[in-house]
Amino acid sequence: MRYRTRVTAPAAALIGTAAALATAPSAQAAPTTKATGTPAAGKHGAPGPETLGDPVFPALGNDGYRVAAYHLDLSYDATTRLVDATAFLKIRATRTLTRFSLDALGLDVRAVRVAGRPATFEQVDEKLRITPARTLHATRSATVQVRYTVDPRRDLPHTGWVDTPDGFAVCCQPNSAHTVFPCNDHPSDKADFSFRLTVPSGLRGVASGLLVRTESLAGDRTAYTYRSREPMATELVQITVGDYVVKDRQGPHGLPLRDVVPTARAEALEPALALTPRLVEWLEARLGPYPFETYGLLPCNSDAPDAFDFTGLETQTLTIYKPGFLLQEEKKIGSHMMHELVHSYFGNSVSPATWADLWLNEGHADFYGLLYRYERGWADSLGMTTLEARMKDTYARGDQWRHDWGPVAAPNAVNLFESQRYLGGVLVLYALRNLVGEDAFDALERRFLARYRNSSASTADFIAVASKVSGQDLSGFLREWLYGTKTPRMPGHPDWTVTPVNPSLVAPHSRRGGHYHDNSATL
Repeated sequence: MRYRTRVTAPAAALIGTAAALATAPSAQAAPTTKATGTPAAGKHGAPGPETLGDPVFPALGNDGYRVAAYHLDLSYDATTRLVDATAFLKIRATRTLTRFSLDALGLDVRAVRVAGRPATFEQVDEKLRITPARTLHATRSATVQVRYTVDPRRDLPHTGWVDTPDGFAVCCQPNSAHTVFPCNDHPSDKADFSFRLTVPSGLRGVASGLLVRTESLAGDRTAYTYRSREPMATELVQITVGDYVVKDRQGPHGLPLRDVVPTARAEALEPALALTPRLVEWLEARLGPYPFETYGLLPCNSDAPDAFDFTGLETQTLTIYKPGFLLQEEKKIGSHMMHELVHSYFGNSVSPATWADLWLNEGHADFYGLLYRYERGWADSLGMTTLEARMKDTYARGDQWRHDWGPVAAPNAVNLFESQRYLGGVLVLYALRNLVGEDAFDALERRFLARYRNSSASTADFIAVASKVSGQDLSGFLREWLYGTKTPRMPGHPDWTVTPVNPSLVAPHSRRGGHYHDNSATL
């Protein structure tokens, strides 16, 4: 059966390791103060670099190792509203390490163990520095255990937590997974995930992937264990606790669909939830089989306008939404529901190699989301009903957007989620399709997804696949569209013109310091 669940070995092994380590003695903590320096490298190893060199978030991620699997064991106390947690990581050293770091912010770390032995640690800025009792040698694997407590309501510079009246959810894109769990918080280091969520009776714990175990525990508590079949980037994790009903239905080819819905909202949200099967069917006809073991929606149980700064976020296998959005009629929500579903392919199955490659996620999501809209005759936010009309309008804005927000594939942390990564990305794909033709475009899209499934890919990787499949060197063409400061001529439309830049007309930034996704043209 095509959607058969498989058990990934690293994740399964970590669940067993978690049980074995649960009663081990605590580690010792070093003072959580800023370190005065980094020890020099020597022949017996050195501290691992505390960066992966991301051009948008240079402080994000850590080098010297890669993570094979995470097992997150979280226990929620409904009275204190705190989360007591243990994170287990299976890592493999890529160099000999005397010390390594994880990304962590707002976590009250109590103890750390490495390879079963207590390790010293310190929390410095957004890093958890760990010094194991024994040096980690290159190519060797080890299990890291971090015990911590976290308050989802804590005021932080940025956070992945969404506080709700009956629990919480998470939305970590782009750089906030490490406010939920210690991790190597970069999409280039994908790993297997499993979760064990312990909650009071009357509440339900749900996470990315499929439910594999339910345990009734003392104290009128229940533990739910979930496992993701495919590897996942840290920013895509979903963990939620609340008064939920889980609604199961079947998608194309036996794909299990499950929606996690606030009990009091379930009936009102059903019309929107029922749209998913035919959305999947439409997209599979264009991009191939859905790449994960399940899909569904999580209408978050909060009407607070600032609960999270987006309409929907593509957390893997379980897209989180503002519930009010899904109460609208189909023509108001179908296009954006398609946008989020497309991310299962572009963004989740194939993740960006760096955050400068975000246009691959958002450009593709808007491209297919708009195609879905216009096929149904639904006017967009500008009143347009064809992709050609919207692209002509976007083309005219091209130089102004490049002036205000940089080239499509050259964002910074401030303008990362501006329209240039969304509609600007659609314009690049539209130009590419006009140049190579629809058949070659469709073929290169599928080849790219197949080539980089369950991994990360860069803009250069996309250019290489496009060139190979089309049979022509597209590097100059695509680099001009993606990195040029001027908008190139549009293939097939020599009459289209670009409005000259008005330096005094600075486009307003629509983000408010959060992960604001309302620049999608599918809304």
